[in-house]
Amino acid sequence: MPTMELTKDNFEETITGSEIVLIDFWAAWCGPCRMFAPVYEKAAARHPDIVFGKVDTEAQPELAGAFQISSIPTLMAVRDRTVLYAQPGALPPQALEELITKIRAVDMEDVRRKAAAGSSGAN
Repeated sequence: MPTMELTKDNFEETITGSEIVLIDFWAAWCGPCRMFAPVYEKAAARHPDIVFGKVDTEAQPELAGAFQISSIPTLMAVRDRTVLYAQPGALPPQALEELITKIRAVDMEDVRRKAAAGSSGAN
């Protein structure tokens, strides 16, 4: 399964049930989205252990709104239910591979410690 369509009905289950989820927020009318799609599909084929989700912002405005998506394509990376990356713009293949490597390498215990410290007012 290269990529999967994410909707408000399966989004929470997908994020909760998967260690790493990449999410491509896109729309059919968006030229850069169409250019990024084959890059995203090829990366999905190379990384079968990662969920590569796609959110059609036209069909799923609630999801786009919930994540304050104002520009597409926007790529989001979620690991252990924590957003580690969210940036608009189509990535070239090498940059997408580098992002995947970085997401895999993140020390999630460190992220949780920093999040806990941040929520107490310390940064």
